[in-house]
Amino acid sequence: MKSSIKETIESYNPRAPLEEAWTIPAKWYIDPQIIDLERRTVFTHSWQMVGRADQVREPGQYITHYLAGEPILVVRGSDRVLRGFFNVCRHHAAVVVTECEGRANNLRCPYHGWTYTLEGELKGTPDFAGVCHFDRAANGLVQVETAVWENWVFVKLESDSVSLDDFLGAHLIEQMRRLNLEKLHWIERRHYTLECNWKVFVDNYLDGGYHVPHLHKGLDSVLDYSQYTIENGERFCLQSSPVVTAGAEAQTGAVRGGERALYYWIYPNFMINWYEGVMDTNLVCPRGIDRTEVIFDFYFADISEQVREHNIASINVGQRIQSEDVAICRSVQRGLRSRGYTAGRLSVRREAGEHLFHRLLHKDLKAGLDSEMS
Repeated sequence: MKSSIKETIESYNPRAPLEEAWTIPAKWYIDPQIIDLERRTVFTHSWQMVGRADQVREPGQYITHYLAGEPILVVRGSDRVLRGFFNVCRHHAAVVVTECEGRANNLRCPYHGWTYTLEGELKGTPDFAGVCHFDRAANGLVQVETAVWENWVFVKLESDSVSLDDFLGAHLIEQMRRLNLEKLHWIERRHYTLECNWKVFVDNYLDGGYHVPHLHKGLDSVLDYSQYTIENGERFCLQSSPVVTAGAEAQTGAVRGGERALYYWIYPNFMINWYEGVMDTNLVCPRGIDRTEVIFDFYFADISEQVREHNIASINVGQRIQSEDVAICRSVQRGLRSRGYTAGRLSVRREAGEHLFHRLLHKDLKAGLDSEMS
């Protein structure tokens, strides 16, 4: 089994320059061994966005999330410190906090009533008298690394020496700082389920606008496709385009303005789409070999009642673009299972971001596999 997946990983050549490169092989999108390895490597060792800082500003506020098959809880303690935990009771493994977000005075497991403080310490153990050699202090919730960047909460399942700032890199942090994201306010979240591998969605995002003129007619009408640029960092890609008004489709042109559109992808699965006064983020969550959840959060500079209809219209434009992507991603996933396809070439002009994604993915998978086989 291990030699088989080793051959699958090594069938991709990460050293090939873009002009000679192929995509990762189709098998990477359809082999259950690959997605299992991704959970143990890519999603375990990278910093993962799990929520917004404004959701956990006050003591007792919490958010929950599923990451690489693990239930995660992030909560603001009574001491105002933000902590992340595996959301698993130390008694018989039930999920302790079952709501997506909320506020609590303590954390009580619904199964047998074991109760933890907001700091994760075990306090209540009903009907547990007489149990020998039980160390209450050693049975608190197990912590995960937690950090905040801009208005986003990140966690990392496996601790190591790479801080969130190190993972993001100074270049990306400085670019995002200049956008003054603190002036944008969240108003809505939407969930989409796609019948494709998570990497199909990321590939689609990173194709340098290649598919935009063919698939997204409305969006294409407000972007200067000929001036579309791609910039790769160590673990991020910025795609950018001037925004135009001449010939803009009415619905899209009414809600997409400013000088440039900025599309940031942060390895492996977080996207930030920025226009003047408008932003949405995409969190891409693998839910199976051919099932992906994409979580959209929508932000606006002005959230007053006077512009409510305008903001809703903007979200609806995003909805239309997403619907177009849902259909094509499903089509690609089906094609990846065909005997008529093994891998494809990359556009030098358009697909440098996809090339970066595949090389980073290969690096993590190979390192993880080598570690497991050693």
